[in-house]
Amino acid sequence: MRVPLLDLPKQYQTIKEEVEPGLLGLLEKQQCVLGEPVKSLEDNMARYCQCNYAIGVSSGTDALLCSLMALDIGSTMNPSQMNSGVQDEVIVPTFTFFATAGSVVRTGARPVFVDIDKDTFNIDIDKIEAAITEHTKAILPVHLYGQMAPMKEIMVIARKNNLKVIEDACQAIGARQNNNGPGHLSDTACLSFYPTKNLSAFGDAGMILCQDEHIAQKCHQLRVHGGLDRYHHQNIGANFRLDAIQALVVDIKLKYLDIWQKRRLSHAHRYDELLCSDVKIPRITQGNRCVYHQYVIRAPQRDTLKSYLEEKGISTAIFYPLPLHVQECFAYLGGKRGDCPVAEQLCQEVLALPVVPELTQEQIDYVAGCINDFYGHK
Repeated sequence: MRVPLLDLPKQYQTIKEEVEPGLLGLLEKQQCVLGEPVKSLEDNMARYCQCNYAIGVSSGTDALLCSLMALDIGSTMNPSQMNSGVQDEVIVPTFTFFATAGSVVRTGARPVFVDIDKDTFNIDIDKIEAAITEHTKAILPVHLYGQMAPMKEIMVIARKNNLKVIEDACQAIGARQNNNGPGHLSDTACLSFYPTKNLSAFGDAGMILCQDEHIAQKCHQLRVHGGLDRYHHQNIGANFRLDAIQALVVDIKLKYLDIWQKRRLSHAHRYDELLCSDVKIPRITQGNRCVYHQYVIRAPQRDTLKSYLEEKGISTAIFYPLPLHVQECFAYLGGKRGDCPVAEQLCQEVLALPVVPELTQEQIDYVAGCINDFYGHK
């Protein structure tokens, strides 16, 4: 049996009758960038996420970068820092996609890596305060695999130390924590609509969520090179504009997101019931509603298991094989093995199983059965 990790062609068949006329309409009008499709998506996304503002941007990575810039973090927004030898610092988890820390560096700021919680894979809140210095300007927690980091506790630390908070919610649209979603407590939250995400575009697209009007206005400004009036620039922004085609696609898919999320949740619960005790299944913190962007187990003999599943026709993935503090490009920060032992260990154990909504229960049962067989449970 073949079990793909992602099945976008199958998903497309369920929405093509809505998408294709809309795309043809945009082609006829030659409406390419921003415009009404983007405004419609922003309005609908703000309602869905229960945030005051939603600002469409070109990718999840650019949502992070634009948020940092809007909060005046780094020498990009504070040119006086460039020759001072002083860098703003932003605390980030070491176990995440590269864009989290890469966006910090692109502002001229310095990422400060901390370890993660072994059960949730999210930032270890007990490690945050020790990483704060006089140069710390923000905390950038990541809601990894679809489960929110402990935002209440993070906000307490941030307020105590007068820090900004930017949520990397690129894997967590629709997630909830005590009935609050990303963007409710923080300064901004960032979404990605990359094709692999729970809610996806036909290419790159992203969104910034926030509650504050001033921050929203600045993000709107920064996404068009720092000026809302053409050829008049109050700030040095960038081209973070969202394409109309991508906005239209995401807006149509948004109507189906809750249905797709329920299927992911059903698949995850089925795995929870069937998988043998040799592997550690995801642990969801009380009060959290996880949207299972990925269903990630911790597996002994992970690499051998992965190869075994490939032989059985099952696609899996490793998110992530190397923590950021030991990536070659960050060597100048002085990180070394042993600095974040939990993340370093999990990089050897994590394995993402197929969980997309297009899968059948038969396929989920087959995956679980093959894993149990690998560990000698018939």
